[in-house]
This record gives sequence, C-alpha cells and structure tokens, in this order.
Amino acid sequence: MHIHILGICGTFMGSLALLACELGHTVTGSDTNVYPPMSTQLENAGVTIEEGYLVKHLQPAPDLVVVGNAMKRGMDVIEYMLDTGLRYTSGPQFLSEQVLQSRHVIAVAGTHGKTTTTTMLAWILHYAGIDTGFLIGGVPLVNTTDEHLQRVFAHSSYLGAEKADNDTAAPSGYFVIEADEYDSAFFDKRSKFVHYRPRTAILNNLEFDHADIFADLNAIQTQFHHMVRMIPSTGKIIMPAATISLEETLAKGVWTPIWRTAVLDAASAETSDLKDHSDWQAELIFDDGSQFRVSLTADKTASAIVDWGMSGIHNVNNALVAVAAAYDVGVSISTACAALSAFAGIKRRMELIGDVNDILVFDDFAHHPTAITTTLDGAKKKLAGRRIWAIIEPRSNTMKMGIHQDSLAESAALADHALWYEPAGLEWGLKDVIENANIASHSNHQQQVMSSVDTIIEHISSHAQAGDAIVVMSNGGFEGIHQRLLTALRDK
Repeated sequence: MHIHILGICGTFMGSLALLACELGHTVTGSDTNVYPPMSTQLENAGVTIEEGYLVKHLQPAPDLVVVGNAMKRGMDVIEYMLDTGLRYTSGPQFLSEQVLQSRHVIAVAGTHGKTTTTTMLAWILHYAGIDTGFLIGGVPLVNTTDEHLQRVFAHSSYLGAEKADNDTAAPSGYFVIEADEYDSAFFDKRSKFVHYRPRTAILNNLEFDHADIFADLNAIQTQFHHMVRMIPSTGKIIMPAATISLEETLAKGVWTPIWRTAVLDAASAETSDLKDHSDWQAELIFDDGSQFRVSLTADKTASAIVDWGMSGIHNVNNALVAVAAAYDVGVSISTACAALSAFAGIKRRMELIGDVNDILVFDDFAHHPTAITTTLDGAKKKLAGRRIWAIIEPRSNTMKMGIHQDSLAESAALADHALWYEPAGLEWGLKDVIENANIASHSNHQQQVMSSVDTIIEHISSHAQAGDAIVVMSNGGFEGIHQRLLTALRDK
C-alpha cells in the first residue's frame, strides 16, 4: 500500500513512517520543516520527502493519506484530499489499527519527560531480552557493543514481536509508546493517547501546556481521564506520589491498581512523607542524580543501584517509573538498573554536541519553564564549577502565546547567563518581560534578550571562556544555531 504522510518530519509522524516501512508499505511524505535528526532517519529508510504541502504530492493518488495534526482546513492539499474523496486517517488511528490492536501497550504520558522515559523503558525491555516494539518522539543515543541494541535503537521506532515469547507474562507482544496529549487531527480533536488503549500507563506529571488547543489545566485532565477510563483492572497505573494535578485527575474515576513513586533526597523536607506514601523509591546517592538506589517498598530485599551518565532529579524520576513499568511486565529490578546504567540517553536531551577548547556545547529540547528549570538544575549539579550559559528559543505554541511569560525569567535563574531569542512577530514583548525581571532581581546582566541568532552567536563567541558550558534550548532547529555556534567558537 502507498501511504503519504502530511507532516512527516514531526517526531511522532516520522517515527510512524518508519513503522509503516517495517510493515511493508511504500511511504512518502511532505513537510515544511525538514531538518535532522528525523529527516536523516527517513531518508536513510528510503522515504521520499517533498518540501511543502502541495496538491501535486497527492498525484497520483496514494492508497491512504495519514494527516498530521498541523494540517488545517483551508490548506489546498487538505481541500483537494476532501474534494477528491481520498482515503485518509490520523496518525494515532493508523497506529492503533495497524500495530497496537494485538499488543500489551505501555503508554508513557505527561507534560515532561515522555520521550526520555519511553526510551528508557524500551531500552530496559530489550536489554532484558524482550523484543518489544516502541515509538519514541526522538532519536536514541546508543553507546554499546551489543549488535541487537545497536540495530534496534538506530531509529526512533521499532515494530517488535507481535507475540510475547512467554505467554504467561502477557497475552501478546509489548509496545512502548510515547503518549502525547496533543490532538490527533483537524477532524479528531481527541488527544493522541486516547487511541492507544494502554494496559500499563505511566502518568509522569501534568501541567498546563498546549494553550493553542486546551483552555486550561482541567481540559487536559479530562483527556487524561478519558485514557484512564480505558485501562483494564488487570493493568497498572504508575505515577509520582504527591502530584496534585494527577491525583485530581484520578479523582474523576479510576479502576486500575496504582503504584506511586518517589525520589528521596536527604536534603528535602518532603522525603519522610513521600517515603510513607510511595510504593517505589529512588534514594539519591549523589545529589546530581548520577547514582541512586531503586527499591520496592513491598519487598525490602528488592533493590539495586543505577550508576549512569545522566543527571538531574527529573531523570531520576523518569528512571524510577521506567523501572516500575518494566517490573510490572516481568523484568527484575537488578536487570532494569543494570540496563539504565548502560543507558546513553537520547538526542537533544542535554546531548553534548561539541567541545571547543574546553567550552562544552549541549543541545536540549526544553521548551516549557519547568523543563528549563529542571534541565539547568541537573546541569549545575553535574557540571559543578563550570559557568553555565543558557540560550533559549520560546518556540512552542504555548510559549509564543505568552502563557508562561511570568515564569520565564525565574525558570532560567540557575544559569549564570541566559540569552533569550525573541523572533520577529512575537507580540507579547519578551524583552520587556526579561528586563522587568532583571530590575526586580537587581540584576542587569544575567538575562538578556536578542532578536538575531547572529547576535547571540557573536555574543557567546566573544564572552565564553574555557571551562564554560553552553546549553541551547529549543524544540526546533533554531536556525541551525548549534553548528554555527561551534564554528564560531572554533574560529575564535
């Protein structure tokens, strides 16, 4: 079958395209944002990508059009698709019908950490010898000599075995999926994850986001509740303890056993209470999160240590729920922790992309105030002694609308220097917001706003010194700033 995907370079749709190729379909696609790493994956898989959304891309007619959620009524290609009666579906619906129907689905939902947690969990299961399928909204980093792991995690999705080797572990094969709350398509405004019908669900956290489609937090909680209603009573819900927004969601109704998790930090006043109200615990050995002990409260003998290259309390949280989900489908804690100790991470999550004369440059996907804060917290602890520069592009729809503007300056407060990029057309005045925050905090230099990527690169290359670390934060290509910055630093 010839499938054409509109919006193919999105993290979800690109991964879906790779699965469609594995299923034996001929896949083409079109997009306006064609940039690595997704475009590289697709080209390597033999997928033809067309620039833009043009009617001619649907001529001759494909057997099926998979419509990305960025497509809208009024676009020529959409009107042509509807007028000519082409067969079409959404990405989540295609995935549900073609892949998930016969699987034990493990869904990873939440405002933050979905991609990282999904990758961790898929990695644990394959490390344990379970040939699970997965779809990740990112590209895994692989640092192993294991040929199976190298092959499987060369891409952001993998079909996996349809049936489990051990029928006593599950009625069918496993599939781990990043369960996004964003809408499915212009003709289906339900969240993507409603289509997945998970048996095991990780609810990592829940904050207000996606202001372009959700009116408030309660609207997002309603969508989460719709997914919760479909989780069987023989399944499992795994979530951090004392997360008010998630507890409010479950108060709407829950019919599935729940495991609550907690990260125990000796320096935190909340540790004692969390310890009493959690089923799974991660006890920090080093405060940067680079080493911690995982234990199951119900079995005091069941514990193991994770000693890895990751950092940040947010990643410890991600790891803990992943270990619990893996345990739920038969993987021992010791095996799961050994797997995480060999976990290299994923691209664009504090990924070190260059070291120029001891100036480290990292690429990170953070695009929400909470994600910015947790990323910088982890960076400060892991890179202790280095001066931290944060370069931030407010690119998400919610950011562009100015929904989080009051918390932006505070989110970057841990950086020694923060440079905000204000693109043309940002109507709410990022510069005023940051300057007012500087005045309030009696700081005139810590955070600055610049309207040109060239200006940012020039400023950094002129002021960065050996021993510094630069963290570039954006959920897009950011006008190629990463390689341009590395080039400028080398030239200096």
